[in-house]
Amino acid sequence: MATIPSLPGRADVLRMARSTTDITGQLLDTAQNLTRIAVNTLDPREGSAPELLRVLRRTTAELAEASAAPGAQEAFYRVVETLTRLGTSGAPLAVHPVAEPLLTALRDSLLPLLDAVEPAVEEFAAALRELTEALSPLLPAAAGGAAGVLLALTPLLRTSAEALRDSAPELHRIADAVTSVVAPLLPLQMALAERVTTAGAGVVRAALPPLADLTEAAAKTARAAGPALIAAEELAVTGFEHLQPLMLASAAGAGRVARATAVRVSAAVSPAADRGVVVAVTPA
Repeated sequence: MATIPSLPGRADVLRMARSTTDITGQLLDTAQNLTRIAVNTLDPREGSAPELLRVLRRTTAELAEASAAPGAQEAFYRVVETLTRLGTSGAPLAVHPVAEPLLTALRDSLLPLLDAVEPAVEEFAAALRELTEALSPLLPAAAGGAAGVLLALTPLLRTSAEALRDSAPELHRIADAVTSVVAPLLPLQMALAERVTTAGAGVVRAALPPLADLTEAAAKTARAAGPALIAAEELAVTGFEHLQPLMLASAAGAGRVARATAVRVSAAVSPAADRGVVVAVTPA
């Protein structure tokens, strides 16, 4: 059996990171030179290129100073250490002989499930797309309403943030009090959770055989009552089809009444302008 190559150690990873940093610095210097050339070529206005370079130099100097801070170095070290641990503990599992049966079982179990679910997912996606297209006229109104709600909530959130900021000492006292109460209860909660889990497993094991019998009986009953259920559904659909013209007529009548009411309300709220004076000329 081929041996698994050993992963680089922490020192190797740090050395590669420093080498990458040096190369990145050289690339940034090259990019700065290219930027200077582009600015001098494309923007010949007096003073624009030196100003841009001063901004770039100041920005890169601030970034370099920030990256050299102890906090940033500690963060970089933690990232490298985490990646090293993940590579050391996780990479061999993918090629370990013990993982092969697990991966095979997952593949054999999930592929038929995916094949069975795929048509339903496609149908659901198509129906969802049609529903979205049908609701597209309402989307601008919904977006406007959402924007209005967010604008209305903004002052409330700002006021709440200011109130909580002013009450920081009291919040710390509340947090300390809650921690002092909850911390001693955690071991007891873990023990109770373990006992509940054990009892629940026993209940599940005891309830599965009766549940299986009940399911089989329900399936037999459903098969026996299938024709009656189909007949009832057919009767309900037929009744709905007979009621559809009445429902459509009622909806049309309600729409006419609503439109007439809207016209009258609009006329009452915004009356028409004063009518002009009509002058009649009678021949002598």
